[in-house]
Amino acid sequence: MGARKLSEIAARLGLTLRGDDAEVIGVNTLESAGPDEVSFLANPKYADQLAETRAGAVIVRPEHAGDVARALVSDNPYRDFGRVLELFAAPQGSFSGISPLAFIHPEADVSEGATVYPFVYIGPQARVESGVTLFPGVYVGEKVRIGKGTTVYPNAVLMAGTEVGNNAVLHPGAVLGADGFGFARTPAGIQKIPQVGRVVLGDEVEVGANAAIDRAVLDTTRVGDGTKIDNLVQLGHNVRIGRNSFIVSQVGISGSSTIGDNCTLAGQVGVAGHLHIGDNVTIGPQSGVAKDIPDNVTVGGTPTVDQRTYMRTLALMPRYPELFKRLSQLEKEVKALKGEAED
Repeated sequence: MGARKLSEIAARLGLTLRGDDAEVIGVNTLESAGPDEVSFLANPKYADQLAETRAGAVIVRPEHAGDVARALVSDNPYRDFGRVLELFAAPQGSFSGISPLAFIHPEADVSEGATVYPFVYIGPQARVESGVTLFPGVYVGEKVRIGKGTTVYPNAVLMAGTEVGNNAVLHPGAVLGADGFGFARTPAGIQKIPQVGRVVLGDEVEVGANAAIDRAVLDTTRVGDGTKIDNLVQLGHNVRIGRNSFIVSQVGISGSSTIGDNCTLAGQVGVAGHLHIGDNVTIGPQSGVAKDIPDNVTVGGTPTVDQRTYMRTLALMPRYPELFKRLSQLEKEVKALKGEAED
C-alpha cells in the first residue's frame, strides 16, 4: 500500500502517461474515485462518465486519452486495471514462518521457506514446497504434494494423494479429493464404490470458495495449467479440464467428462457424464449439456444448441402464447375449409 506516482505506475506497467504527474493512493470506479485515486474505462458505453469523474487519472484506450486531465494509456484497460489493483492490494494475512501450533507429522516434508499458520494439519509423507502459505484450519492429507508459491486459504481441504502445482490458489472451504459419487443399487441395497484415485491440479490454477473437486474412482481427476474455477463449482470423479479454461460459479460437471483448453462454462452450466467438450468452447449460463461439443463453438440452452439459434428462440419465447393462439385459429380455419371442400 502507500502512495505511488503515476509516472512510476506507467513505467512499471509499460503504459504511457498523458498529463502531469501526481501521487495516488488507490483504485476506484469512475463514479466514486477521488483526486488521489486511479480509475479505468473498459466499456465505451460509459465514456460519458469521463467528463464527470473526479479520478486523479484514468486508464483508457488511446482514443479517450484526451477526454481526461491525466490518462494512463493502454491497449487493454481492463487488464491493466487489474495490474494496477495488484500494486495497491493489501496482502492477506500477516504471519510468517511455521507455527508451533500447527500439527506436522514427523514423516511430512515441509520446506523452511513455507508459511504454516496455527492449527494447520499436515499428514504423513506430505510435501510442502518453498513459498507455500497454509492458513489456519487447512487440512493436508497423506502423500499430498503442494508446489512452490501456492496459497491455501482457511479451512480448505486436500485429501490424501492430492497434488497441486506451483503458484496455485485455493480459496476458503475448497475441498480437493473427497470421494466421488460412486454407488450401485443391488438386491441387498445401495453399495458404495470405493474411490481410490486422486486429484491433480496444474500450475497457476485457482479454485474458488467452497468448490469441490472429487477424487477419481481410479486414475486421476485433473485440472490443467492456468484454469480458473469459481466458487461453488462441482467437478465429479475422473473429470479432466484442459488449460486456461474458466469454470464459473455453480457449474456441475458429471463424472468422466472432459473439457478442452481455453473453454468458458458460464454460471450454472450442467454437464452430463462421459461427454467430451472440445477446445475454445463457450457455453452460456444455465445451459444443459447432454452430448459432445466440438471445438471452436458457442452454445446455449437446454439441451445446448448453437448460440444464434438459442438467442432467436429466447427472443421468440414471449410470443409463444400469441403464436399458439394463432396456430390454433389456423387449424380451425383449415379444418373448416376441408369440410367445405368435402361437401
